[in-house]
Amino acid sequence: MKDEITAIATATVSNVACGFDIMGFAIDKPVDKVKIRFTKKPGIKIKKIKGDNGKLPLDMRKNTLGVAVQSLANYLNFKDGLEIELYKQMPLGSGLGSSAASAVAGVFALNELLGKPLQKEDLLPFALDGEKITSGGVLHADNVAPSLYGGFVVIRSTNPLDVIRIPTPKNLFCTVIHPHIEIKTSKARKILSKQIPLKKAVLQWGNVAGLIAGLMKSDFDLISRSLQDVIIEPQRSALIPGYYDIKNSALNAGALGVNISGSGPSIFALSTSDELAKKIGVLMKKVLNKICIDSDLYISTINHKGPRII
Repeated sequence: MKDEITAIATATVSNVACGFDIMGFAIDKPVDKVKIRFTKKPGIKIKKIKGDNGKLPLDMRKNTLGVAVQSLANYLNFKDGLEIELYKQMPLGSGLGSSAASAVAGVFALNELLGKPLQKEDLLPFALDGEKITSGGVLHADNVAPSLYGGFVVIRSTNPLDVIRIPTPKNLFCTVIHPHIEIKTSKARKILSKQIPLKKAVLQWGNVAGLIAGLMKSDFDLISRSLQDVIIEPQRSALIPGYYDIKNSALNAGALGVNISGSGPSIFALSTSDELAKKIGVLMKKVLNKICIDSDLYISTINHKGPRII
């Protein structure tokens, strides 16, 4: 058994237009890195955090990573000492599942360090315990599940947890642009309407079913028609400067669909080739440059691997 182990977990795109709180997929980058080592002194503590500009607490009870790791340790009746280091390579409040990646990397690393007492899929509840901190106590798995499982997932239920992996076309590419503004998940939830007109709900359900069918059949036309959000996007788009200009630039370039990643401000576009994905990224970034907002750009296929040890 090793005395120390380091794991990384990747960013995720959640909601995926029509699938609010029930859909998400993993991408290749950015990632978060967590190092865990045994110590002689009993108890678990976060020794240091780098890359967060001092924004994240070292207190285990207030940190997503800390809560997730402690939850798993309690379940496994682990009483010895652990020391944790977190290297944030993902931007905070980006809509890319930053807190979920930290929680996933933490529980995955601890499970590996202790000799894999649990299967990877069984780690989900513990990572979710940590994720609750950033979402105001709302239980949603559309970031944590794809980061842990890899690939594209549908969360049929959170009580009990029921997560289904959906096959995706090989030549499905994702462009993600992250404007350098921060949107807190809790704030983005507060602005959402509590009631939905039945007509809009029916449209949304149809898009959810169409998107799943399109992914499973590798039907890009169906995927494109289904990447529509008539409920959440109209409300959250107001939080992102230049959103519809960015979206239209990507659609005009040939994107299958464009929408907000998670709570935002990151925006994702799906397309059918690496070349097209890069072209879309250039055009999206150009819009943000015009309104003087810096941004990061990520091009990726769907990441089916999930977390890994480095």
